[in-house]
Amino acid sequence: MLKRGPLVASMTIRNLDDTLKARLRVRAAEHGRSMEEEARDILQSALAYEPARNRSLVAAIHARIEPLGGVELEIGAREPMRAPVKLET
Repeated sequence: MLKRGPLVASMTIRNLDDTLKARLRVRAAEHGRSMEEEARDILQSALAYEPARNRSLVAAIHARIEPLGGVELEIGAREPMRAPVKLET
């Protein structure tokens, strides 16, 4: 029985700007790989990070700070509100 690896897909990118293609060619050469390998690496890097969705700002800040050990803040006593200013004409 033949053992098969994971299924992989291929795709064709049409209407790629010549300048972008040239930049990809240069970047691939700088990294010593083919343009196809470079494009795969760029796609993998770009899609590796999935932003968290449906989180409040408070939850996002907490998730960012908590791994650092958190912060203990001293919350002072609240004072009563001032009486509103009466404007008379």
